[in-house]
Amino acid sequence: MESLGVLLTFPMNAYLESELARRCKLFRLWETPPERRQEFIRSNAAAIRAIVGNSHAGADADTIDALPKLEIVSSFSVGLDKVDLDKCRERGIRVTNTPDVLTEDVADLAIGLTIALLRRICVTDRFVRSGAWATQGDYRLTTRFNGKTIGIIGLGRIGMSVAKRAEAFGCPISYYSRSEKPNTGYKYYSNLLDLASNCHVLIVACPLTDETRHIVNRDVLDALGPKGVLVNIGRGPHVDEPELVAALREGRLGGAALDVYEHEPHVPEELFGMDNVVLVPHIGSATNETRDAMADLVLQNLEAHVMNKPLLTPVV
Repeated sequence: MESLGVLLTFPMNAYLESELARRCKLFRLWETPPERRQEFIRSNAAAIRAIVGNSHAGADADTIDALPKLEIVSSFSVGLDKVDLDKCRERGIRVTNTPDVLTEDVADLAIGLTIALLRRICVTDRFVRSGAWATQGDYRLTTRFNGKTIGIIGLGRIGMSVAKRAEAFGCPISYYSRSEKPNTGYKYYSNLLDLASNCHVLIVACPLTDETRHIVNRDVLDALGPKGVLVNIGRGPHVDEPELVAALREGRLGGAALDVYEHEPHVPEELFGMDNVVLVPHIGSATNETRDAMADLVLQNLEAHVMNKPLLTPVV
């Protein structure tokens, strides 16, 4: 792959970066100041045949238009909301992502966030560390996870893995998606408000599209109600963030556990002081094992493209 010019948009993984530098002609976009990046792309356009992006920076229409030699976008993520797929189809540019290899870690985190929220693990950790246990006595009672009704938005790979884990805790599973999935044994709702009204925990696990942007709005939050909690391991823009903050502040929602945010890395500061909120910094796939597997998949897709072999995980 020595002749393959690759634009790496973001410092996403040290192993991936080193392998790309060893195998390809690597262009590191982030090393150029933001105001000069379009100039950098244009000046190297003749050499760049591939883009490797992620959930923060991918391949938008302007970038694609600036690269006449672009042949493939290999995304270091499952989500493709940072890639202009229509533009890629129009240009005949191949697109790949990294499904499956991160499914289990993201599903693990969804369950971990839910338990941390209901059992107030983060708050009680601070309670012990502050010395309050010794001076104030036992912490108040929390809420069990076992047996809670789990509603899942999107029953794809990750949603299904979350469901299987929740089943082990004796949790009834229901879900909302564009169509009913065959042979799941889970209750299907064709209306999201009905799902939210009939679950204790609502977990967002669908892809981000124009249709799913702000799919969790004020009506959904109100349907979930003061005894319900929201867990988002999908994408930040799935949730109308100002409405979420308002629902928590006003007590119309019982709690929230968030791995993703609408304007990452910025998080609404109002959430910081809320004990019924768990916040983590988009770490769904952030384990050594998974990130290395994702990197290998990116590299294998690029190698397959160069050798004119079938791509391993084609999207376009």
